Amino acid sequence: QVQLVESGGGLVQAGVSLRLSCAASGRTFSLYPMAWFRQAPGKEREFVAGVSWSGINTDYSDSVKGRFTISRDNAKNTVYLQMNSLKPDDTAVYYCASNRRPYTVAVRTPASYDYWGQGTQVTVAS
Repeated sequence: QVQLVESGGGLVQAGVSLRLSCAASGRTFSLYPMAWFRQAPGKEREFVAGVSWSGINTDYSDSVKGRFTISRDNAKNTVYLQMNSLKPDDTAVYYCASNRRPYTVAVRTPASYDYWGQGTQVTVAS
């Protein structure tokens, strides 16, 4: 059974940094692109960042580009999201997800991901 477990969320002040982690099990993690999505209250789930199966290719939404960095450690079956210069608009539940197709790059469509974590809350106070 595939499991994705996020950690690292919390309540922080604007301007600081947080690092989210997502530990994967039950699948050959290194073969699949991974992504982070987020969902704020009353809003749809949105793509934040994605990384290809190899870790070479990354993609970011315009709202986080230059502030967030996605990375993966295939030896540890873990994907990370380093979030710098946090803003109140970054407040959301953050989810990691594993793409359906191996050996590809990450895409922005939630339907392309078949496994999701339970989410971790990030709250940024002004």
